[in-house]
Amino acid sequence: MSLKQQKPTLSGQRIKTRKRDEKEKHHPLGFRDAIISGLNDLNDKGYDLEQVAKFLDTSGGKLNYRLYGEFLFDVLFAGGILAPGGSIVEDGPNPSTYKTNICIFEANNDNETLRKHVQMHNKLICRYRYLQKSYEDEMNKILLFLKGFTDEEREKLAFTTGVVLANGMASPAVLNSLLSESLTKEGISLAFITKLFQAWVNEKDFNHLSLNLRKAELENKLMMFFPPNKQTVEHFEKHFKAHGLEKMVSFQLAQKTANTRRQLQTQLKEMLNGETPVKDMISTCKEEMKKADLLEEEVVFLIWKVIMQSVEWNKKEELVAEQALRHLKMYAPLLAAFTTTAKSEKNLLIKVQEYCYDNMNFMKVFQKIVLLFYKTDILSEDSIIAWYKGENSTKGKSMFLEQMKKMIEWLQSAEEESGSEEEDEEED
Repeated sequence: MSLKQQKPTLSGQRIKTRKRDEKEKHHPLGFRDAIISGLNDLNDKGYDLEQVAKFLDTSGGKLNYRLYGEFLFDVLFAGGILAPGGSIVEDGPNPSTYKTNICIFEANNDNETLRKHVQMHNKLICRYRYLQKSYEDEMNKILLFLKGFTDEEREKLAFTTGVVLANGMASPAVLNSLLSESLTKEGISLAFITKLFQAWVNEKDFNHLSLNLRKAELENKLMMFFPPNKQTVEHFEKHFKAHGLEKMVSFQLAQKTANTRRQLQTQLKEMLNGETPVKDMISTCKEEMKKADLLEEEVVFLIWKVIMQSVEWNKKEELVAEQALRHLKMYAPLLAAFTTTAKSEKNLLIKVQEYCYDNMNFMKVFQKIVLLFYKTDILSEDSIIAWYKGENSTKGKSMFLEQMKKMIEWLQSAEEESGSEEEDEEED
Protein backbone atom coordinates (compact mmCIF):
# COMPACT_ATOMS: atom_id res chain seq x y z
CA MET A 1 0.00 0.00 0.00
CA SER A 2 1.48 3.31 -1.08
CA LEU A 3 0.91 6.50 0.82
CA LYS A 4 0.60 9.85 -1.00
CA GLN A 5 3.30 12.24 -0.01
CA GLN A 6 1.86 15.31 1.67
CA LYS A 7 2.73 18.57 -0.03
CA PRO A 8 4.82 20.97 2.04
CA THR A 9 3.13 24.07 3.42
CA LEU A 10 4.54 27.43 4.40
CA SER A 11 4.27 28.29 8.06
CA GLY A 12 3.33 31.77 9.21
CA GLN A 13 1.46 32.59 6.00
CA ARG A 14 -0.58 35.84 6.19
CA ILE A 15 -3.40 36.88 3.88
CA LYS A 16 -3.20 40.61 3.28
CA THR A 17 -6.43 42.56 2.79
CA ARG A 18 -6.16 45.19 0.14
CA LYS A 19 -6.90 48.68 1.34
CA ARG A 20 -9.79 49.19 -1.06
CA ASP A 21 -11.53 46.08 0.36
CA GLU A 22 -11.50 47.40 3.90
CA LYS A 23 -14.74 49.06 5.01
CA GLU A 24 -14.52 52.12 7.18
CA LYS A 25 -16.62 52.03 10.31
CA HIS A 26 -19.52 54.52 10.32
CA HIS A 27 -18.68 56.94 13.09
CA PRO A 28 -20.59 60.23 12.52
CA LEU A 29 -20.25 61.49 16.11
CA GLY A 30 -16.47 61.32 15.91
CA PHE A 31 -16.62 63.31 12.67
CA ARG A 32 -18.98 65.82 14.27
CA ASP A 33 -16.73 66.21 17.32
CA ALA A 34 -13.74 67.01 15.12
CA ILE A 35 -15.66 69.65 13.12
CA ILE A 36 -17.32 71.26 16.14
CA SER A 37 -14.10 71.28 18.17
CA GLY A 38 -12.31 73.12 15.35
CA LEU A 39 -15.13 75.61 14.86
CA ASN A 40 -15.42 76.31 18.59
CA ASP A 41 -11.65 76.93 18.81
CA LEU A 42 -12.10 79.60 16.12
CA ASN A 43 -15.10 80.98 17.99
CA ASP A 44 -13.04 81.36 21.18
CA LYS A 45 -10.37 83.29 19.29
CA GLY A 46 -12.84 85.67 17.61
CA TYR A 47 -13.34 84.23 14.15
CA ASP A 48 -14.27 85.59 10.75
CA LEU A 49 -15.84 83.50 7.99
CA GLU A 50 -12.65 83.55 5.93
CA GLN A 51 -10.90 81.65 8.73
CA VAL A 52 -13.85 79.24 8.92
CA ALA A 53 -13.62 78.63 5.18
CA LYS A 54 -9.89 77.86 5.48
CA PHE A 55 -10.49 75.48 8.38
CA LEU A 56 -13.19 73.60 6.44
CA ASP A 57 -10.98 73.46 3.35
CA THR A 58 -8.07 72.00 5.31
CA SER A 59 -10.28 69.59 7.25
CA GLY A 60 -11.48 68.06 3.99
CA GLY A 61 -8.03 66.55 3.56
CA LYS A 62 -8.14 64.85 6.98
CA LEU A 63 -11.81 64.04 7.54
CA ASN A 64 -14.11 61.98 5.35
CA TYR A 65 -16.43 64.60 3.81
CA ARG A 66 -17.55 62.11 1.19
CA LEU A 67 -19.02 59.79 3.84
CA TYR A 68 -20.20 62.41 6.32
CA GLY A 69 -21.34 65.26 4.04
CA GLU A 70 -24.85 65.25 5.50
CA PHE A 71 -23.54 65.73 9.05
CA LEU A 72 -21.14 68.44 7.90
CA PHE A 73 -24.05 70.49 6.54
CA ASP A 74 -26.17 69.74 9.62
CA VAL A 75 -23.48 71.53 11.60
CA LEU A 76 -23.11 74.43 9.13
CA PHE A 77 -26.87 75.05 9.05
CA ALA A 78 -28.05 74.17 12.57
CA GLY A 79 -24.87 74.01 14.68
CA GLY A 80 -25.01 70.26 15.40
CA ILE A 81 -26.29 66.93 14.12
CA LEU A 82 -30.06 67.05 13.54
CA ALA A 83 -32.26 64.34 14.99
CA PRO A 84 -35.53 63.48 13.19
CA GLY A 85 -37.89 66.41 13.76
CA GLY A 86 -35.19 69.07 13.81
CA SER A 87 -33.74 68.99 17.34
CA ILE A 88 -29.98 68.89 17.95
CA VAL A 89 -28.51 65.56 19.12
CA GLU A 90 -27.28 66.27 22.69
CA ASP A 91 -24.88 63.55 23.81
CA GLY A 92 -21.97 65.33 25.46
CA PRO A 93 -21.11 66.63 28.93
CA ASN A 94 -21.79 70.21 27.87
CA PRO A 95 -23.17 72.04 24.78
CA SER A 96 -19.70 73.01 23.50
CA THR A 97 -18.99 69.35 22.73
CA TYR A 98 -22.01 68.80 20.48
CA LYS A 99 -22.96 72.30 19.30
CA THR A 100 -21.33 75.35 17.71
CA ASN A 101 -22.45 78.93 17.24
CA ILE A 102 -20.78 79.15 13.82
CA CYS A 103 -23.83 78.26 11.73
CA ILE A 104 -26.80 79.78 9.90
CA PHE A 105 -29.17 79.46 12.86
CA GLU A 106 -26.85 81.33 15.24
CA ALA A 107 -25.71 83.99 12.72
CA ASN A 108 -26.85 87.60 12.96
CA ASN A 109 -30.25 87.95 11.30
CA ASP A 110 -29.15 90.38 8.61
CA ASN A 111 -29.00 89.71 4.89
CA GLU A 112 -25.31 90.46 4.46
CA THR A 113 -24.16 88.06 7.19
CA LEU A 114 -26.41 85.26 5.95
CA ARG A 115 -25.22 85.83 2.38
CA LYS A 116 -21.60 85.44 3.57
CA HIS A 117 -22.48 82.08 5.12
CA VAL A 118 -23.93 80.97 1.78
CA GLN A 119 -20.75 82.10 0.02
CA MET A 120 -18.73 80.00 2.46
CA HIS A 121 -20.91 76.96 1.66
CA ASN A 122 -20.40 77.60 -2.04
CA LYS A 123 -16.61 77.75 -1.67
CA LEU A 124 -16.65 74.42 0.14
CA ILE A 125 -18.79 72.78 -2.56
CA CYS A 126 -16.58 74.20 -5.32
CA ARG A 127 -13.51 72.79 -3.53
CA TYR A 128 -15.08 69.35 -2.94
CA ARG A 129 -17.43 68.80 -5.88
CA TYR A 130 -18.81 65.54 -4.51
CA LEU A 131 -20.46 67.54 -1.69
CA GLN A 132 -23.07 68.88 -4.15
CA LYS A 133 -25.25 65.79 -3.74
CA SER A 134 -24.95 65.94 0.07
CA TYR A 135 -25.94 69.62 -0.02
CA GLU A 136 -29.12 68.95 -1.97
CA ASP A 137 -29.97 66.03 0.33
CA GLU A 138 -29.44 68.33 3.30
CA MET A 139 -31.75 70.97 1.83
CA ASN A 140 -34.48 68.39 1.25
CA LYS A 141 -34.15 67.11 4.81
CA ILE A 142 -33.87 70.39 6.68
CA LEU A 143 -36.96 71.82 4.95
CA LEU A 144 -38.96 68.85 6.21
CA PHE A 145 -37.87 69.72 9.78
CA LEU A 146 -39.14 73.33 9.70
CA LYS A 147 -41.73 72.68 12.38
CA GLY A 148 -38.98 71.85 14.87
CA PHE A 149 -37.22 75.21 14.43
CA THR A 150 -37.97 78.59 16.00
CA ASP A 151 -39.57 81.42 13.99
CA GLU A 152 -36.21 83.22 13.79
CA GLU A 153 -34.40 80.08 12.63
CA ARG A 154 -37.03 79.52 9.94
CA GLU A 155 -36.71 83.13 8.81
CA LYS A 156 -32.91 82.83 8.48
CA LEU A 157 -33.23 79.52 6.68
CA ALA A 158 -35.84 80.94 4.28
CA PHE A 159 -33.57 83.83 3.27
CA THR A 160 -30.58 81.50 2.98
CA THR A 161 -32.52 79.03 0.84
CA GLY A 162 -33.63 81.85 -1.46
CA VAL A 163 -30.01 82.91 -2.02
CA VAL A 164 -28.88 79.28 -2.44
CA LEU A 165 -31.52 78.54 -5.10
CA ALA A 166 -31.04 81.87 -6.88
CA ASN A 167 -27.35 81.05 -7.31
CA GLY A 168 -27.99 77.52 -8.56
CA MET A 169 -26.37 75.80 -5.57
CA ALA A 170 -29.33 73.39 -5.32
CA SER A 171 -32.34 72.55 -7.46
CA PRO A 172 -35.61 74.37 -6.73
CA ALA A 173 -37.17 70.89 -6.71
CA VAL A 174 -36.16 70.79 -3.00
CA LEU A 175 -39.16 73.07 -2.39
CA ASN A 176 -41.40 70.03 -2.84
CA SER A 177 -40.44 69.22 0.77
CA LEU A 178 -42.55 72.21 1.84
CA LEU A 179 -45.70 70.58 0.46
CA SER A 180 -45.84 68.27 3.48
CA GLU A 181 -49.32 68.46 5.02
CA SER A 182 -47.91 69.13 8.50
CA LEU A 183 -46.19 72.27 7.19
CA THR A 184 -48.90 73.63 4.89
CA LYS A 185 -51.88 73.33 7.25
CA GLU A 186 -50.25 75.54 9.92
CA GLY A 187 -49.09 78.18 7.42
CA ILE A 188 -45.40 77.38 7.98
CA SER A 189 -44.80 76.59 4.30
CA LEU A 190 -46.49 79.79 3.14
CA ALA A 191 -44.50 82.06 5.48
CA PHE A 192 -41.28 80.27 4.50
CA ILE A 193 -41.87 80.34 0.73
CA THR A 194 -42.83 84.03 0.86
CA LYS A 195 -39.55 85.03 2.55
CA LEU A 196 -37.67 82.73 0.18
CA PHE A 197 -39.26 84.31 -2.94
CA GLN A 198 -38.46 87.81 -1.65
CA ALA A 199 -34.80 86.82 -1.15
CA TRP A 200 -34.64 85.18 -4.59
CA VAL A 201 -36.08 88.23 -6.38
CA ASN A 202 -33.66 90.55 -4.53
CA GLU A 203 -30.74 88.28 -5.41
CA LYS A 204 -31.67 87.97 -9.11
CA ASP A 205 -35.06 89.07 -10.50
CA PHE A 206 -38.58 87.72 -10.92
CA ASN A 207 -37.95 86.34 -14.41
CA HIS A 208 -35.14 84.19 -13.01
CA LEU A 209 -37.46 82.93 -10.26
CA SER A 210 -40.35 82.13 -12.62
CA LEU A 211 -38.05 80.36 -15.11
CA ASN A 212 -36.68 78.09 -12.38
CA LEU A 213 -40.13 77.36 -10.98
CA ARG A 214 -41.12 76.12 -14.43
CA LYS A 215 -37.95 74.02 -14.75
CA ALA A 216 -38.75 72.34 -11.44
CA GLU A 217 -42.42 71.91 -12.51
CA LEU A 218 -43.59 73.95 -9.53
CA GLU A 219 -45.48 76.61 -11.51
CA ASN A 220 -48.82 74.81 -11.05
CA LYS A 221 -48.24 73.95 -7.37
CA LEU A 222 -47.98 77.47 -5.90
CA MET A 223 -51.50 77.39 -4.44
CA MET A 224 -50.59 74.15 -2.61
CA PHE A 225 -48.19 76.03 -0.30
CA PHE A 226 -51.23 77.73 1.26
CA PRO A 227 -53.23 76.13 4.11
CA PRO A 228 -56.10 74.03 2.67
CA ASN A 229 -58.78 76.54 3.76
CA LYS A 230 -56.95 79.40 1.98
CA GLN A 231 -56.23 77.82 -1.38
CA THR A 232 -58.27 80.37 -3.33
CA VAL A 233 -57.42 82.99 -5.94
CA GLU A 234 -58.54 85.76 -3.52
CA HIS A 235 -56.18 84.63 -0.73
CA PHE A 236 -53.35 84.11 -3.23
CA GLU A 237 -53.63 87.62 -4.67
CA LYS A 238 -54.09 89.32 -1.30
CA HIS A 239 -51.13 87.53 0.29
CA PHE A 240 -48.50 88.11 -2.39
CA LYS A 241 -49.57 91.70 -3.08
CA ALA A 242 -49.24 92.44 0.66
CA HIS A 243 -45.65 91.10 0.57
CA GLY A 244 -44.50 93.05 -2.49
CA LEU A 245 -44.71 90.09 -4.88
CA GLU A 246 -47.37 91.41 -7.28
CA LYS A 247 -45.63 89.69 -10.19
CA MET A 248 -46.34 86.35 -8.56
CA VAL A 249 -50.06 87.09 -8.99
CA SER A 250 -49.57 87.84 -12.71
CA PHE A 251 -47.45 84.70 -13.05
CA GLN A 252 -50.16 82.55 -11.44
CA LEU A 253 -52.83 84.06 -13.71
CA ALA A 254 -50.66 83.38 -16.79
CA GLN A 255 -50.19 79.77 -15.66
CA LYS A 256 -53.92 79.34 -15.14
CA THR A 257 -54.58 80.72 -18.63
CA ALA A 258 -51.92 78.45 -20.14
CA ASN A 259 -53.46 75.43 -18.42
CA THR A 260 -56.90 76.37 -19.72
CA ARG A 261 -55.51 76.72 -23.24
CA ARG A 262 -53.92 73.26 -23.01
CA GLN A 263 -57.15 71.75 -21.71
CA LEU A 264 -59.20 73.43 -24.43
CA GLN A 265 -56.75 72.23 -27.07
CA THR A 266 -57.05 68.64 -25.78
CA GLN A 267 -60.85 68.94 -25.71
CA LEU A 268 -60.90 70.25 -29.28
CA LYS A 269 -58.75 67.35 -30.47
CA GLU A 270 -61.14 64.87 -28.89
CA MET A 271 -64.15 66.61 -30.48
CA LEU A 272 -62.53 66.64 -33.92
CA ASN A 273 -61.60 62.98 -33.63
CA GLY A 274 -65.10 62.18 -32.45
CA GLU A 275 -66.63 64.15 -35.35
CA THR A 276 -68.56 66.43 -32.99
CA PRO A 277 -70.91 68.83 -34.86
CA VAL A 278 -69.33 72.23 -35.48
CA LYS A 279 -72.12 74.07 -33.62
CA ASP A 280 -71.34 72.07 -30.47
CA MET A 281 -67.63 72.86 -30.82
CA ILE A 282 -68.43 76.56 -31.12
CA SER A 283 -70.58 76.39 -27.99
CA THR A 284 -67.85 74.58 -25.99
CA CYS A 285 -65.14 77.05 -27.08
CA LYS A 286 -67.28 80.05 -26.14
CA GLU A 287 -68.03 78.59 -22.71
CA GLU A 288 -64.34 77.94 -21.98
CA MET A 289 -63.38 81.33 -23.37
CA LYS A 290 -65.79 83.08 -21.00
CA LYS A 291 -64.91 80.90 -18.01
CA ALA A 292 -61.14 81.50 -18.29
CA ASP A 293 -61.21 85.06 -19.69
CA LEU A 294 -59.46 83.94 -22.86
CA LEU A 295 -59.11 86.42 -25.71
CA GLU A 296 -60.69 85.65 -29.07
CA GLU A 297 -57.32 85.86 -30.85
CA GLU A 298 -55.98 83.17 -28.49
CA VAL A 299 -58.92 80.87 -29.11
CA VAL A 300 -58.83 81.20 -32.92
CA PHE A 301 -55.15 80.27 -32.91
CA LEU A 302 -55.90 77.15 -30.83
CA ILE A 303 -58.67 76.17 -33.24
CA TRP A 304 -56.41 76.65 -36.28
CA LYS A 305 -53.64 74.64 -34.63
CA VAL A 306 -55.93 71.71 -33.74
CA ILE A 307 -57.60 71.69 -37.17
CA MET A 308 -54.22 71.47 -38.91
CA GLN A 309 -52.89 68.82 -36.51
CA SER A 310 -55.92 66.57 -36.91
CA VAL A 311 -54.99 65.45 -40.44
CA GLU A 312 -52.14 63.46 -41.92
CA TRP A 313 -51.30 65.64 -44.89
CA ASN A 314 -50.46 64.29 -48.34
CA LYS A 315 -46.73 64.41 -49.04
CA LYS A 316 -47.30 65.48 -52.66
CA GLU A 317 -47.45 69.24 -53.08
CA GLU A 318 -49.92 69.06 -55.99
CA LEU A 319 -52.43 67.05 -53.90
CA VAL A 320 -52.13 68.77 -50.52
CA ALA A 321 -53.88 71.96 -51.71
CA GLU A 322 -57.08 70.14 -52.57
CA GLN A 323 -56.95 68.15 -49.33
CA ALA A 324 -56.33 71.29 -47.21
CA LEU A 325 -59.11 73.36 -48.79
CA ARG A 326 -61.63 70.55 -48.43
CA HIS A 327 -60.69 70.08 -44.76
CA LEU A 328 -60.68 73.79 -43.90
CA LYS A 329 -64.00 74.42 -45.65
CA MET A 330 -65.58 71.83 -43.34
CA TYR A 331 -64.49 73.82 -40.25
CA ALA A 332 -64.82 77.33 -41.69
CA PRO A 333 -67.89 78.14 -39.52
CA LEU A 334 -65.84 77.27 -36.40
CA LEU A 335 -63.06 79.66 -37.37
CA ALA A 336 -65.54 82.36 -38.44
CA ALA A 337 -67.19 82.27 -35.00
CA PHE A 338 -63.92 83.49 -33.44
CA THR A 339 -62.81 86.12 -35.96
CA THR A 340 -65.29 88.83 -35.06
CA THR A 341 -62.55 91.43 -34.40
CA ALA A 342 -59.79 92.85 -36.60
CA LYS A 343 -57.20 91.65 -34.06
CA SER A 344 -58.32 88.01 -34.19
CA GLU A 345 -58.42 88.13 -38.03
CA LYS A 346 -54.89 89.54 -38.10
CA ASN A 347 -53.67 86.90 -35.61
CA LEU A 348 -55.16 84.07 -37.67
CA LEU A 349 -53.75 85.37 -40.95
CA ILE A 350 -50.24 85.61 -39.47
CA LYS A 351 -50.52 82.08 -38.05
CA VAL A 352 -51.59 80.79 -41.50
CA GLN A 353 -48.57 82.54 -43.04
CA GLU A 354 -46.16 81.03 -40.51
CA TYR A 355 -47.70 77.56 -40.86
CA CYS A 356 -47.36 77.60 -44.67
CA TYR A 357 -43.74 78.74 -44.34
CA ASP A 358 -42.84 76.09 -41.73
CA ASN A 359 -44.51 73.28 -43.75
CA MET A 360 -42.89 73.13 -47.15
CA ASN A 361 -45.81 71.43 -48.95
CA PHE A 362 -48.03 74.39 -48.05
CA MET A 363 -45.77 77.08 -49.56
CA LYS A 364 -47.97 77.46 -52.68
CA VAL A 365 -51.26 76.96 -50.83
CA PHE A 366 -51.19 80.20 -48.80
CA GLN A 367 -53.13 82.37 -51.30
CA LYS A 368 -55.75 79.65 -51.82
CA ILE A 369 -56.35 79.38 -48.05
CA VAL A 370 -56.68 83.17 -47.74
CA LEU A 371 -59.16 83.24 -50.64
CA LEU A 372 -61.20 80.46 -49.00
CA PHE A 373 -61.22 82.32 -45.71
CA TYR A 374 -62.34 85.51 -47.49
CA LYS A 375 -65.21 83.72 -49.25
CA THR A 376 -66.35 82.02 -46.00
CA ASP A 377 -66.34 85.30 -44.02
CA ILE A 378 -63.42 84.32 -41.79
CA LEU A 379 -61.21 87.16 -43.07
CA SER A 380 -62.35 90.60 -44.25
CA GLU A 381 -60.80 92.45 -47.17
CA ASP A 382 -59.58 95.17 -44.76
CA SER A 383 -57.57 92.62 -42.74
CA ILE A 384 -56.11 91.04 -45.87
CA ILE A 385 -55.07 94.42 -47.30
CA ALA A 386 -53.64 95.51 -43.91
CA TRP A 387 -51.63 92.26 -43.84
CA TYR A 388 -50.31 92.98 -47.34
CA LYS A 389 -49.31 96.54 -46.42
CA GLY A 390 -47.13 95.46 -43.51
CA GLU A 391 -49.06 93.79 -40.67
CA ASN A 392 -47.45 90.41 -41.34
CA SER A 393 -44.74 88.02 -40.22
CA THR A 394 -41.22 88.01 -41.65
CA LYS A 395 -41.49 84.28 -42.43
CA GLY A 396 -41.61 83.89 -46.24
CA LYS A 397 -42.76 87.49 -46.49
CA SER A 398 -41.54 88.34 -50.01
CA MET A 399 -42.75 85.03 -51.46
CA PHE A 400 -46.24 85.31 -49.93
CA LEU A 401 -46.58 89.00 -50.89
CA GLU A 402 -45.84 88.04 -54.50
CA GLN A 403 -48.34 85.18 -54.25
CA MET A 404 -51.04 87.58 -52.97
CA LYS A 405 -50.37 90.40 -55.44
CA LYS A 406 -53.20 89.61 -57.90
CA MET A 407 -55.72 88.96 -55.14
CA ILE A 408 -54.87 92.29 -53.47
CA GLU A 409 -55.28 94.11 -56.79
CA TRP A 410 -58.66 92.41 -57.22
CA LEU A 411 -59.76 93.34 -53.69
CA GLN A 412 -58.68 96.96 -54.11
CA SER A 413 -60.39 97.34 -57.47
CA ALA A 414 -63.56 95.77 -56.06
CA GLU A 415 -63.36 98.23 -53.16
CA GLU A 416 -62.97 101.18 -55.55
CA GLU A 417 -65.92 100.00 -57.68
CA SER A 418 -68.01 99.60 -54.56
CA GLY A 419 -67.05 103.09 -53.45
CA SER A 420 -67.97 104.66 -56.82
CA GLU A 421 -71.33 102.83 -56.85
CA GLU A 422 -72.11 104.28 -53.41
CA GLU A 423 -71.26 107.78 -54.69
CA ASP A 424 -73.56 107.31 -57.71
CA GLU A 425 -76.39 106.22 -55.43
CA GLU A 426 -75.89 109.32 -53.26
CA GLU A 427 -76.02 111.58 -56.35
CA ASP A 428 -79.24 109.96 -57.53
